[in-house]
Amino acid sequence: MHPRASLAIAAGRLGAATLHRLSRGGTALPGVVALRLDPRLATRLGRQLRAGRLIITGTNGKTTTARMTSAMLEAAGSPVLHNREGSNLMRGITSALLAYADMRGTLHTEPGTVGLFETDEATTPLAARALQPTAIAITNLFRDQLDRYGEVDTVAAFWREALAASPPGASLVLNADDPSVAELGTGWSGPVHYVGIDDPAHAGGPVGATDARWCHACNGDFRYEQRFFAHLGHWRCQGCGLARPEPDTRATDVHLGLDDATFTVDGLGEVHMHLTGLYNVWNALCAIGLARTMGLPNDAIRAGLEAVRPAFGRQERVEVDGVGMRLLLAKNPAGANQVVRLLSAIEQPLQVAVLLNDRFADGQDVSWTWDVDYEFIADRVSRCWVGGDRAADMALRLKYAGWPAPRAVERSPAVLIDAILRDAQPGEELFVLPTYSALLDFRQDLVRRGGTEAFWQT
Repeated sequence: MHPRASLAIAAGRLGAATLHRLSRGGTALPGVVALRLDPRLATRLGRQLRAGRLIITGTNGKTTTARMTSAMLEAAGSPVLHNREGSNLMRGITSALLAYADMRGTLHTEPGTVGLFETDEATTPLAARALQPTAIAITNLFRDQLDRYGEVDTVAAFWREALAASPPGASLVLNADDPSVAELGTGWSGPVHYVGIDDPAHAGGPVGATDARWCHACNGDFRYEQRFFAHLGHWRCQGCGLARPEPDTRATDVHLGLDDATFTVDGLGEVHMHLTGLYNVWNALCAIGLARTMGLPNDAIRAGLEAVRPAFGRQERVEVDGVGMRLLLAKNPAGANQVVRLLSAIEQPLQVAVLLNDRFADGQDVSWTWDVDYEFIADRVSRCWVGGDRAADMALRLKYAGWPAPRAVERSPAVLIDAILRDAQPGEELFVLPTYSALLDFRQDLVRRGGTEAFWQT
């Protein structure tokens, strides 16, 4: 092992131990320190995972898809090394590897351990070069944080760069219903496993903002036989005829409840998960596709999917002073519109808190909120509260959407929660729609009140 690697491991482990002693949940600091001393450390450690190195990326659904895949691997008896906390830049990936490394740079993992890495869109080329993945899954491509990444073509270019840096025999798991993702499989030298939804009952209705209008091959327009949401559906280019690939793993007979969902998959039969929303069906299909490329048995796939519970902030339910709060992360137009669509199916008056931040992790351009169809549930919202660093901007957006006047508009999450608890009665259920950093702030105060555990403890 290179001497710099040993020094980097020592420094990174010291950082992790310090955080542990301070009862802090930072997951990136050890990797930050280690990479400063040895930028190639992730390569040196990650490639020791010879049973498989899986990368999961996409605009939405990375964390949930990774948790599903991890549960399926564990149900099959396969040990997993996973950046489970969701720190998905190279520093987070390196931190996950450091937890198993000794001072000589050897990973002490069980035989057959699979590396499973959720990866930020722009980090995917770096991760691919470092890890040389055996499989890559891509969930979807929507606009997200334009001030950080630019338009969707910029993100697609990141992914093409990642594929160029990957082994030519790596397996791709791609969402066939997203033309921007499906097109990445064209000409790929290795296996491509497409996933998609085949259930016309969920097509039609409000589709939200569309982020893929033209074919990458010929700039022709897309036409849809069935359209589920935004640009996801059964598509065909009117110019060159490029069309949605036939899925290798498909969902039919999809039924969505408030807290769970069932659907049928060829070869698996009916499957059940403790998550809901059409977007989570796509996430589950990507996980099933990855599991199938790994050769996992059907029983393990079903058991893993059944075992998964919501990740922090992704349909997580907490309770404070008898008031239930369902946390639904809404960090970009696509994710927020899917949450709105989910709420529209609830047959009761809605009590909703919306939190908007504009920090680096959220994207500092909040104009995306005008691409969210809050109007679609305006007549269903009985009470609402608004919070976050840009609470006033969010309150203005909801006023134009026709929502009732907020009961409180507060920048401080603690003050906002106090206002919610003054208004709500024990036994009532609220829906909380925060952006990413707003979720962390809001949830931290819920931890202080005993409503849940810190995210690194869940």
